[in-house]
Amino acid sequence: MSSVPRVGFVSLGCPKALVDSERILTQLRAEGYDIAPTYQGADLVVVNTCGFIDEAVEESLATIGEALRENGKVIVTGCLGAQPQRIRERHPRVLGVTGPHAYEDVLRNVHEHLPRPHDPYTDLVPAQGIKLTPRHYAYLKIAEGCNHRCSFCIIPSMRGDLVSRPIPLVLNEAIRLLNAGVRELLVISQDTSAYGADLRYRAESWGARQIRTKFIDLARELGTLAAERGAWVRLHYVYPYPHVDDVLPLMADGRVLPYLDIPFQHGSPRILKLMKRPAHAENTLERIRAWRRALPALAIRSTFIVGFPGETEADFQLLLDWLAAAELDRVGCFKYSPVAGASANRLPDPVPDALKAERFERFMQAAAAISARRLARRVGGRERVLVDALEGTGRAAVATARSYADAPEIDGTVRIRGAGTARLSVGEFADVAIAGADTYDLEARPA
Repeated sequence: MSSVPRVGFVSLGCPKALVDSERILTQLRAEGYDIAPTYQGADLVVVNTCGFIDEAVEESLATIGEALRENGKVIVTGCLGAQPQRIRERHPRVLGVTGPHAYEDVLRNVHEHLPRPHDPYTDLVPAQGIKLTPRHYAYLKIAEGCNHRCSFCIIPSMRGDLVSRPIPLVLNEAIRLLNAGVRELLVISQDTSAYGADLRYRAESWGARQIRTKFIDLARELGTLAAERGAWVRLHYVYPYPHVDDVLPLMADGRVLPYLDIPFQHGSPRILKLMKRPAHAENTLERIRAWRRALPALAIRSTFIVGFPGETEADFQLLLDWLAAAELDRVGCFKYSPVAGASANRLPDPVPDALKAERFERFMQAAAAISARRLARRVGGRERVLVDALEGTGRAAVATARSYADAPEIDGTVRIRGAGTARLSVGEFADVAIAGADTYDLEARPA
């Protein structure tokens, strides 16, 4: 063991889990632990797992096994940790298992098996904490848990009901991130538009003002803080409730990006009812049309499930028709897979795997055609982008950037070539002329 204890860390799953990992790493670093980049260089390894769908469970179990083989001392946390018996059946040698956002339990396990140093170097920890994202963007988690009981989902059983973070804590964290050089805040939770509902939207003191713990108030304050520092705010996991309309003026003013990530999941009212989706009775197509009348540049991304139990060809055709009418900018799709503990498992008429795969291909082909059409409309325009990477030098330089319509890792990119590209800086904004488009990405040159 090295003189300074070293902890290895593997973070799996969604951005919300990534934020959990960042919080644990920040506290470990504050207590004087070093963070090891390899299994071999660590005295102990923490694996933050995902347990949302079967593929994620298998990835988590495989990663735990890998960590045990390569290191031998492993603590498990995260969503799959809510099922400790499942983990211990496969990997009985793990040192400890804790559930999601159980930060103190993780630290207790680490302390038990790798005692903390006597003199923690707290001044080595930056004010914004330890981040696993590039320096120029960061996820800002505003709540834990979810009040919905979608039949395909077990997140409430793992993470509990909605618990909103007090708005002063969220705003203070945003300031620390922005002051540290973050150029894009990505706001996340299980249901961002429900923020504050558990607190009855109570007002909290922040400085000399009272601010409500509410979606629109948070968006307004974050937008103001970001605008003062020339940064972006992007909203994720927003449900199409009527009060979401109130954020459009903030987007039109440039305080919040004209981008909404809304998990519609399906277009058939019957399937949505079986899914027990919130707001399934809303006329979402008319709402999308109204949003685009008010804000033509609005980019909408969503995810869908095909092959849900009981989905008929007629239901699937309704989904394709809905997608054609909605013309969403960015779309992801999953083939339904049973999740242990989900009530959807008890529904009759499961869809055969071959038919799920066939519908998945048809859906993605339709979505790709829509994406290509919408991107083609942007050719010839000028846009501001955030540079994520720069390769090569001189005339051979190529930059990879993202526009307002592109969240990191899940959406498309803007590839920049031509005179002036080599002078661009990673983590900074650039104005570009859109010169071309393919199915999912744009081509541009410095403006």
